[in-house]
Amino acid sequence: MFKFKVSFLVLAFLLLTNTMVFGQMPLSKTAKFSILTCQEGDELYSLFGHTAIRIQDTSNALDVVYNYGTFDFKTENFYLKFIKGDLRYFVSAYSYNEFYYEYTLENRSIYEQPLNLTAAQKQQLFDVLNTSLQSDEKYYTYKFIDRNCTNMVVDKVNQTLGQNCIVKTTEKDESYRQILFPYLANHFFENLGINIIFGKKTDEKGEKLFLPNQFMESLKVAKCHGKPISGAPKTILKATPTATGKSLWNNFYVFCLVLFLFVIARKAWVYLVYFGILGLLGVFLTAVGLYSSHDELAYNYNLLLFNPLLLLLIVCYWKKSFIWVKKIAQLSIALLMVLVIVLLNKPNLVMFLPMIISSLIMLFYFLRKSNRALLAAIK
Repeated sequence: MFKFKVSFLVLAFLLLTNTMVFGQMPLSKTAKFSILTCQEGDELYSLFGHTAIRIQDTSNALDVVYNYGTFDFKTENFYLKFIKGDLRYFVSAYSYNEFYYEYTLENRSIYEQPLNLTAAQKQQLFDVLNTSLQSDEKYYTYKFIDRNCTNMVVDKVNQTLGQNCIVKTTEKDESYRQILFPYLANHFFENLGINIIFGKKTDEKGEKLFLPNQFMESLKVAKCHGKPISGAPKTILKATPTATGKSLWNNFYVFCLVLFLFVIARKAWVYLVYFGILGLLGVFLTAVGLYSSHDELAYNYNLLLFNPLLLLLIVCYWKKSFIWVKKIAQLSIALLMVLVIVLLNKPNLVMFLPMIISSLIMLFYFLRKSNRALLAAIK
C-alpha cells in the first residue's frame, strides 16, 4: 500500500512538472512500452473500442497510460463543433491503475502488446509523448477515419521507428462502411443514423488503419528491419460475460413495423408528415455536407431518399397546385430508382429498402391523386 502511494505521488509530481524537466527525464534500462487495446462498450462513443500507450518503469516508479481519445463534454457548443469537425480532442496521461479501474467499471476487456523498442527509441517516444502533453501538440482536431485515438498512436510509434512499419493488414478489400457494420450489429438505429449521415468517402476502400482492433491485428505481424515490433496480445482484463439479448425496440423489425403503420394509414396527412420528416432530414444533410469539414459527411447520396423537394411537395399539395405535386412526385420516384442502383453493392441496401419502398408507395399515392385532380379540372 505504501509503495503504491509513493508511486502515485511521484507520478503526480512528474505530470505537473514543466516540459523541460519531464521531457528530459531519463528512463531506466528496464522501461517497458506497450499498446493497450480496449474492446467495444455499449455507449455510442465506445462502440468501436479504444487504443492507448502504456509506459512502465519500476525504477522510476512510473506506470502511465497516454490517451489520445480525451474530449470535454463541457466544451462550449460541443455538438456544433463535433458536427463542424473542429472539436478539439487532446492527449492525457494518468496512472495505469486508474485506467484499469475505469475499464473494470465499464466491463470492457483490455489487451496488451509489448513494443520491441531500443533504449533510444523508448526515450524518444517518451519525450515525444510528454512534449505533446505540455505544448500545443496536446490538442488535435478529431476526424472519424483520418485522425483518432488509434491512428494518432500509430503515427507516434511509426515516427519513433523511423518508417511506416505498422500498416493495415486486415479487411483490405472492404469499404469503411462494410468494416463498421459488424460493430453496430446489435445497435440498429445507431447503425441507421450513421449510414444516413455518412456519404461517399465511407464507400471507398478502407485502406486507412483507423480502428483499435485493426491496429491490434496488424501489430501482431508488423516488422521493422526484419524484426517483429510486437506479438500476440495478452489479456490483462477479461470482461465478465453478460447476456446480450437483442433489444425489443432497437432492431430492424420495429423499424419496418413503424414504416408499415405509416403506409397502411392511407391518409394524405400521415404521408405528408412522413415526407416532412424525410425533407427536414434532407435539409439537415445538405447543411451538414456544406458546413462540416468531416470528409465522411460530404457528397451524401442519401439525399436521393431524404429529398428536400418533398417539403415543396407538401406546400404544393396544401395549395392544391396538383401539376407541381405530380412533377415533384415523378422526379422523386426517379431519384429513388437511382438510389437503388447506387446501393446495389452497398451493405446498407437492405437497411434502406423499407424506407425506399414506403416512399415509393406514398409517392404513387400522390401521383394518382394529382392525376385525378387534374382530370377533374379539365372536365
